[in-house]
Amino acid sequence: MQNAKNKKFIPALLSLVVVVLIFSAAAIVRDGRIFGIDLRHAHTMTDAVALGNDTMSVHPDGTIVVDTRLLAKDVQGYGGPVPLRIYVSKSGVVDSIVAEPNAETPDFFNHASAIFAQWQGKTIDEATAMEVDGVTGATFSSRAIIANVQRGLAYAKQHATLGNAPDATGSVDVSGSSVSSGGFTLGGIVALIVVLMGAVVPLFVKNRRWHYVQLVLNVIVLGLWTGTFVSYTLLMRLFSGGINLAILATLAAPLLMVVVAMLYPLADRPGHYCAHMCPFGSAQELAGKLTRRKPRISPRLNRALNMFRNVLWGVLMVLMLTATWTAWMDYELFTAFLYSSASVWVIVFAVLFLVLSVWVPRPYCRFVCPTGSLLRS
Repeated sequence: MQNAKNKKFIPALLSLVVVVLIFSAAAIVRDGRIFGIDLRHAHTMTDAVALGNDTMSVHPDGTIVVDTRLLAKDVQGYGGPVPLRIYVSKSGVVDSIVAEPNAETPDFFNHASAIFAQWQGKTIDEATAMEVDGVTGATFSSRAIIANVQRGLAYAKQHATLGNAPDATGSVDVSGSSVSSGGFTLGGIVALIVVLMGAVVPLFVKNRRWHYVQLVLNVIVLGLWTGTFVSYTLLMRLFSGGINLAILATLAAPLLMVVVAMLYPLADRPGHYCAHMCPFGSAQELAGKLTRRKPRISPRLNRALNMFRNVLWGVLMVLMLTATWTAWMDYELFTAFLYSSASVWVIVFAVLFLVLSVWVPRPYCRFVCPTGSLLRS
């Protein structure tokens, strides 16, 4: 019995090590960071002084430009930091806000950046006092934008009124500013409860009706309401940016999902996340209950489809690890749940796979899903 357990545990452990190595390498290659440690620009205080520190500059016409790269380097969007340049006129009015390069999903970030307009035309005092809500469907990106703007405006205000020059790290005391901490929301609490149910209840309850209840909750709460799921984008964000304690509450549900997906196989529970928690997998399984008529897939076609999945996964891994094209991970079909900002083509393909799943059990999970292939690696 012990030997049988070891035969399952050791391959599961090796698979976990492979996953960790894959994402560690991908994070370093793409972002030059690992768990929030910047390997390319890890300047010491002396380095920052030598570089002259460009946190704030003043144009000849008196326009102040604040770069939040160092001010908010601990603030994470979904894919990592989202540095901004904030332009404040000589009269103290916010002229414009420009995004610096970041690793956010372009569609989601463009959707979130619509809130830039809410600060434009406001004085620093007015803009600092504003309560700006995040954008539905791009919660992480919009919260990171809000935090960057608040810190940048607090810095500009302090420098303008107190004459403080940037210090060696470009930091400033913004303890008085109301930077969004990303605490628990109603959706986040309900999502965490549903994830806990999916993680624990199936271990003790083998009831088909209860399983269907879990599937429905996964689709409604984790999918449509909160957009909570394990994906390459989420994993890259964790390996590249680490975990920011300030938004730990916001990440509670997805982090628990990652724990289940990665560690349950060590306890001889492979596929637990896919079977009991993944919202898109749940939607496919529910669609499959609409009819009992299922066309038989020949062994030859089944082998060909499985080979396609493996080849696709291998190609995507090469693209990710060489940073040739990493944008593919932002368009896994899970993102269709973020319908307000998801790509139209992602939504179209998600609908097509849901229709197909009426006759073919979980077709995306079985023959395409890169995240599923990773978790089975």
